[in-house]
Amino acid sequence: MLGTPHTIETAKHWINQKLLAAQLPASADIAAHEDATPAAVLVPIVWRESAPTVLLTIRSARLSQHAGQISFPGGRIEFEETPEEAALRETYEEVGIRADFIVPVGRLAQYTTVSRYRVTPVVGLLKPGFDLVLQADEVAEVFEVPLAFLLERSNFVEKVLNFPERRAVTYAVNWQGKIIWGATAGMLMTLYRTLNPDATSEQTP
Repeated sequence: MLGTPHTIETAKHWINQKLLAAQLPASADIAAHEDATPAAVLVPIVWRESAPTVLLTIRSARLSQHAGQISFPGGRIEFEETPEEAALRETYEEVGIRADFIVPVGRLAQYTTVSRYRVTPVVGLLKPGFDLVLQADEVAEVFEVPLAFLLERSNFVEKVLNFPERRAVTYAVNWQGKIIWGATAGMLMTLYRTLNPDATSEQTP
């Protein structure tokens, strides 16, 4: 592990400084389009006493889009909402975590998805003790992955995507048989590059 801080307050400062220093460019599964729909997700880092984790959801099999896939809580940004407001609202609606358990820290670089959403990932620290109330129509399961695991480059496998407009490289992560891929894995790679000083020399595909 990277010598991360031991308290929420020092962790907030530590991560915020990493976000400010990284200044990574936006990334995408497809070429960015001006008509992409603004969206936001929460990248929830649970600051557990043993070790921090990242909370992820498995989407319901009943959804018409991206059913069964692993994602962050989030969705479309409504009129006059900030990305932070949208991420907190969607997190509460999808998994029931109240805003007073979440300490927003900053934003990762934007990510444009295949479905043409321009996503702003909002990093938030979660205080332990929150309750989960899953919106069954949207979320089938919630699980956590150790942050240390996601800060190891060897745990990311590169995947080539061949779109009509271009050839792209994305990533996949296997955590105990759960395959995280696509935009979620791409945003986790952005988190890795932001927090891990050893990644500063790597090139974004």
